[in-house]
Amino acid sequence: MASTMTEGMEMLLEDSRELQGTMVQLRRAMHAEPETGLQLPRTQERVLDWLDGLGYEISLGQDLTSVTAVLRGTAALRTANAPSVLLRADMDALPLQEHSGADFTSRIDGLMHACGHDLHTSMLAGAASLLSAHRDRLAGDVVLMFQPGEEGYDGAGHMIREGVLDAAGTRVSQAFGMHVLSAVGPARGFMGRGGSVMSAADGLFVTVRGAGGHGSTPHAAADPVTVAAEMVIGLQTMVTRQFDSFEPVVITTGSFHAGTQRNIIPETATFEATIRTFNPEVQRQLEKAIPRLLRGIADAHGVEVETTYQREYPATINHEAPTQLVRDTVAELFDGRRYTELANPLTASEDFSRVLNEVPGSMLFLSALSPESGPAAYNHSPYALFDDAVLADGAALYAGLAMRALGK
Repeated sequence: MASTMTEGMEMLLEDSRELQGTMVQLRRAMHAEPETGLQLPRTQERVLDWLDGLGYEISLGQDLTSVTAVLRGTAALRTANAPSVLLRADMDALPLQEHSGADFTSRIDGLMHACGHDLHTSMLAGAASLLSAHRDRLAGDVVLMFQPGEEGYDGAGHMIREGVLDAAGTRVSQAFGMHVLSAVGPARGFMGRGGSVMSAADGLFVTVRGAGGHGSTPHAAADPVTVAAEMVIGLQTMVTRQFDSFEPVVITTGSFHAGTQRNIIPETATFEATIRTFNPEVQRQLEKAIPRLLRGIADAHGVEVETTYQREYPATINHEAPTQLVRDTVAELFDGRRYTELANPLTASEDFSRVLNEVPGSMLFLSALSPESGPAAYNHSPYALFDDAVLADGAALYAGLAMRALGK
């Protein structure tokens, strides 16, 4: 059985390298025409065109342009209660003007595939072809989850509610996701870890209401700008004084708006922040502590404050057995040195966490560090570049994970 599995892995890698050119074409076409949010009609059309004729049972999303594709394995050792495994790729872009200088740069003003989801989709499409060609080695079913709306729209939550985890007829037994990184190496290396691998993400939305007036006489007004500024700094102080330094908390204020002119004290000031945590108990404490702090600062200055603390994505927590399967599969497909164990989780967040809250699975990373010289721009940068040479490796690993998971 072991030798048969190894032979199958070798064929996967060879076949994936033969698909490299067509995966690059798909990736670059998507990159040039990015779409955001839950509605990605052109992207969905490209995925459906790729899957056509491969033998998948296709279902489309109701509230979003998702694609769920089920492949029935035909291995001789398949049993009546055959398991199923899920492979996921997110497909949406970001509202960002591209400045990467790529030959296939975005043709849509203000939109860019700055997080590599075009690579994810192309790799999973490639894996779809590989698995279709080797379905006689699958002792169970594969569910492909092509997901819109990862970037703040909870596309995974939508797809779960629409039944993606049960698309094969029974709940999937394991789930795997992969994410490329543009500025983290070693180049073409895979990275992962058991346990917490990405943070939870919550949103903080604050409006401070004072009394407007002339900038020359602030004592005759109630300035909401200085109070809001004190709140922004106060949040940072609170983290260092109320929370254990070994329980990471990141609060970043990314939006601050007030006023129309320099000599006018406005009536309101607003700011928004993202909050990243790894421990659910710390998350609960913050949900209580932040409004309390902001009310206290507002009361001290005689202004009003409205605070909304919004839960967004939970922490992404990898299960150990599927994560070990990732390590073993990378070692079997590639040089064993291609896998790096992450010392710490990332403070970015993922809605694949919702899948891992429901079924065992693992999220891993693939370095798509560009070979171009100079410092690499990180994901979400308008200058981010991703090396599409990783597509064949990613597709082979997706397919290999399914083959090994079902082969077990």
